[in-house]
Amino acid sequence: MSLAVDQWVEQIRAGDVRALSRAITAIENGEPEAEVILQQIFPHTGRAYRIGVTGAPGTGKSSLVDRLAAHYRRQGQPVGILAVDPTSPFTGGAILGDRIRMQGHASDPGTFIRSMATRGFLGGLARATTDAALVLDAAGKQVILIETVGVGQDEVEIARLADCTLVVLVPGLGDDIQNMKAGLMEIGDIFVLNKSDREGADRLEQQLRAMLELAPTRNSWRPAVVRTVATEDRGIAELAEAIARYRQHVEQTGRSRAMAIEHWKQRLLDLLQSRLLDRLVRNHLSAQTLTSLAEQVAERKKDPYTAVEEILAQAGLR
Repeated sequence: MSLAVDQWVEQIRAGDVRALSRAITAIENGEPEAEVILQQIFPHTGRAYRIGVTGAPGTGKSSLVDRLAAHYRRQGQPVGILAVDPTSPFTGGAILGDRIRMQGHASDPGTFIRSMATRGFLGGLARATTDAALVLDAAGKQVILIETVGVGQDEVEIARLADCTLVVLVPGLGDDIQNMKAGLMEIGDIFVLNKSDREGADRLEQQLRAMLELAPTRNSWRPAVVRTVATEDRGIAELAEAIARYRQHVEQTGRSRAMAIEHWKQRLLDLLQSRLLDRLVRNHLSAQTLTSLAEQVAERKKDPYTAVEEILAQAGLR
């Protein structure tokens, strides 16, 4: 397996499309080769700039990602796109498949597009999204665009992964109310008013800017507001300029290292939690035991907290 994985890693670093696709599939399925690949490619990562694109369904996130990708490709930068979609309850795969909406890049070897199913993972991302981004980073993608599933205000996991988070709003979807609330409004580095040719765009922008003026700045950065009409390629260059300004600001203020440390601190905790749970279930919690405990809890013969304490005690973790 070692030789095969070594060759696989070299193909990934060379940007081979099939190797990239196979690697992400292996990560999603938890195949044994996946971790070995990630270990080998990790020293070759850390150069890509990750841009998260989040917002409610219907705001035009896919169109925005499509046009941003085209903008960066015109500059000669290799681009990776991870589009996270809801999971099919029947197949476990992505229901929508954003690649359908981005067929203009299909023949471009400098653009790699992958749809990923959430597989029940909350927060707008798939569990494997972070590792998939590492694969694209190692493959030499300079910009990685990560489009979240669009689940609403609680979709904040993207802020932990992305170097820059875009929150997409549109007039007429209740955003004039939503932007007064917490959640998405707290993670946006740049706010994009897409479909800004619609009625109500001026009012939405005024309300958003007023709110941002009242909110405390994060790391001395006041989030920018950019108006776009992605389907007509309007405002995309201005959005790319705003992203570049934010990137420069973070680098000049020395925040990039602190942000990277915070990202990996959370990632280590996530990995630790996942590994401990897997080992606990595999070594100390049979399906029969779990079913028995669930029956006792359902019949109110035992409370769930005591049941969990019993499991931990059996594993020697109490």
